[in-house]
Amino acid sequence: MSDAPLPILILPDPRLRQKARPVGEGDGDAVRALAPRMLATMYAAPGIGLAAPQVGVGLRLVVLDLGPREKPAPMVLVNPEIVAASAERAVREEGCLSLPGQFAEVERPARVKVRWRELDGTRREMEAEGLLGVCLQHEIDHLDGVLFVDHLSALKRNMLLRKLAKEQRAKARAE
Repeated sequence: MSDAPLPILILPDPRLRQKARPVGEGDGDAVRALAPRMLATMYAAPGIGLAAPQVGVGLRLVVLDLGPREKPAPMVLVNPEIVAASAERAVREEGCLSLPGQFAEVERPARVKVRWRELDGTRREMEAEGLLGVCLQHEIDHLDGVLFVDHLSALKRNMLLRKLAKEQRAKARAE
């Protein structure tokens, strides 16, 4: 199987709003084949995180890499879940490969505890804050059909979505 990048779905594709199903016993081969392609897609974009629904696959699978380009540190999270979140909040600018060129300040819990399985089935758990904490929350949201714009006020969300739609129409006309 090739590690060729996959097409990234762009909003308003309805698949971005669907809840992904947990990776089960029979999904092992498909997930092991999908993970390197998702990483290749994320690196090519370029991005720091990607959830399977963003490439049209309805499974609870996330890849991310916050390492420097010259020293990648890829993570593959199977069935990740947030098991605890701090009451303290933090605001950070977010963007999304499924909403190209759109960015906004998003408020989320400052710290989270996340549990997942590795590709080999090993259970893992970590506490994260800062960029890693935001990235984990953002990607796990995708597994539930939630986008970063859903955390904005209706006014900000509508302005951003209108801008995205306008840019996508202009791009389509140019192609």
